[in-house]
Amino acid sequence: MIKIPFYKMSGSGNDFIVIDNRKGVYNQLRTSEFAAAVCRRSISIGADGLIFIENSDSCDFVWRFYNSDGSAAEMCGNGARCAARFAVLNGIAGTPMAFETVAGTITAEVKGSTVKIRLPEPGAMETGIKLDVDGDSINLSTINTGVPHAIVFVEDVESVKVKELGKKIRFHENFQPAGTNANFISIGSDNVVNIRTYERGVEDETLACGTGAVAAALVAVAMGKASSPVKVKTRSNEILNVFANENLPPFKEVYLEGGARVVSEGEIWDEAYTS
Repeated sequence: MIKIPFYKMSGSGNDFIVIDNRKGVYNQLRTSEFAAAVCRRSISIGADGLIFIENSDSCDFVWRFYNSDGSAAEMCGNGARCAARFAVLNGIAGTPMAFETVAGTITAEVKGSTVKIRLPEPGAMETGIKLDVDGDSINLSTINTGVPHAIVFVEDVESVKVKELGKKIRFHENFQPAGTNANFISIGSDNVVNIRTYERGVEDETLACGTGAVAAALVAVAMGKASSPVKVKTRSNEILNVFANENLPPFKEVYLEGGARVVSEGEIWDEAYTS
């Protein structure tokens, strides 16, 4: 029986399983099936995603990220912050650091349990999109902050049926074949953006989404509804801070800052991923 050391970490409500695979011992487990199995809640460890930390020729490390459904993802903002703190705690990197993702190189600075990352330059923003969803017209904006996001302004995020409407937007023909994450936001007082997110790959609402928070903040700034730095209040009630170098796109320098906590550490038994 292989016992796999791991950390369980949470980035503002997004939870992750993090595994140090720099020695390549677990290469045979870098599969969609393994990721989906260990991310199952109640019958395994449970998480929104799985992160393998591996060696890099050009940066402090490279990560491999899997969503809870087993699909590989280009980027995850809260996962990146957890990976950075994991690296510091385990002597893999100092601070500041740089690591590779499919979306590009991420730089990070760790101060205790607070982690600030610089994301790759966002993709083009498109606003004023009218989307037909079951006969209803929805106005939204889109931007890629490492992964694709759709942003919908609403009066009250608490009243939105996030799983139902988010799923329809996520799988809408306009966003195929890759699909999109769907974010519902409202503007509060004191430069706060309230957000709820349906995450592609998790296929449900999550308590937080780092790249979604960044996408929401940038759209709000571009439309004159907020100014940098933007406080984004997540479903977990934790605040993510988003910094942009300009108040209009294209945004060149974008940062995400928030807490990244260690929940526990232990060993994964094979019973966690075998039927």
